[in-house]
Amino acid sequence: MFSHLFTGVHDFARAFAFYDAVTGALGLQLRFNQPDHGWAGWQQPGGGRPLFVIGRPYDGEPHHPGNGQMVAFLAPTRAVVRQVHAAALQHGGSCEGPPGLRPHYHPDYYGAYFRDTEGNKVCVACHGPEA
Repeated sequence: MFSHLFTGVHDFARAFAFYDAVTGALGLQLRFNQPDHGWAGWQQPGGGRPLFVIGRPYDGEPHHPGNGQMVAFLAPTRAVVRQVHAAALQHGGSCEGPPGLRPHYHPDYYGAYFRDTEGNKVCVACHGPEA
């Protein structure tokens, strides 16, 4: 469905450290990192798309987090949801909702919410029962 998702950042080095920890906890692989251009991207193991990309806005204007916008990563287990949330907070993120069931979405929805170092809202969710 998606080719790539791009999240704007201002402080590339700080954002890269944050997302490298978060994507690492999800088992994603770094596809490219170009600090001189201010962007980096991750993918599923073995390559292919979609890509998750962070970078400075192309137009050179300052980055501003959007109200109502969110990137949601799929986690294979509830334990991974907890690991990703912990990695996010350990690397400068702030909690927007701790790991837990959210049955108002569906009975097995287990998610966590946080803000990255730039103020962007991020979710990690598992849609299956506890393994």
